[in-house]
Amino acid sequence: MIRALVSMTILLSSAPMVRAETGCTRSMLEAATDSYIAAQAAGDLSRMSLSGKVECRENMSVTTKEKGLWNTALPIAFHRSIHDVPRCQSFTEVIVTEGGHPYVLGTRLAVDDGKVTEIDSLVSDDDDWLFNAEDYLKYSTAEDWRVLPPDDRVSRQDLVDAANRYFDFVFLDEGIRPPWGAPCARLEGGTYTNPENEDKDTCQIPAPLGELFIVNRTFVVDEEMGTVNVFCRFGDSKEGMPDSHLFRLVKGRYRWIHTISINLTGEPIVIDPPPVAVPETE
Repeated sequence: MIRALVSMTILLSSAPMVRAETGCTRSMLEAATDSYIAAQAAGDLSRMSLSGKVECRENMSVTTKEKGLWNTALPIAFHRSIHDVPRCQSFTEVIVTEGGHPYVLGTRLAVDDGKVTEIDSLVSDDDDWLFNAEDYLKYSTAEDWRVLPPDDRVSRQDLVDAANRYFDFVFLDEGIRPPWGAPCARLEGGTYTNPENEDKDTCQIPAPLGELFIVNRTFVVDEEMGTVNVFCRFGDSKEGMPDSHLFRLVKGRYRWIHTISINLTGEPIVIDPPPVAVPETE
């Protein structure tokens, strides 16, 4: 039964998702993400070219442009963006370690004709899953996320499938075979599975952790970077934990996986079992 449900999940989640966006270019998206970083650093959304009807969400709840964290000036220590030209969307990882309140943010933008039509931001801090901005900064900045040589890239569908297989293996069916790579490292909130960069697979998780459906999956794909970002919820389409998973694949194999998971309960998260890696199985 689980295998059947997994298959249906993959089919639904991997369905063609590219809508035609005439006139969208990588340079247009890069300009939009640059303006977002400038606006967040200044706490001033006027630095962005916004649509008159911009839609805003924070931690997957609808908000207004006047209420989001983007109105607070933040001393950004590091940021990284990916750009999905066919969908005219971007994803930006933002790390803040100074200023008295550390954050790790994951923000998506949708752009139309050079104007930002959607801002969708996940805001993680001390109450969230394994949060440690200092360690997130330390490990993220040590990784190599340069544009991949053409021979090291795979298709956008391959990237989406790799993301789906990860979720479905971890939470539903150990019979699924995700494209584990070596070396590999997961960065979850601040916890890192391969701090010594050992040449072995350290991304695989003991699975399945429990029957849990990862729902509302949406994708931002950057084939040049070998990356796919997934926004999703854990287990419930309205109340489940908002989550971002960012996958970097090289030659079709996982190289790095970053997660930002938002605790909506207000209660401490019990880590049992801890997110340790297991050796790759044949």
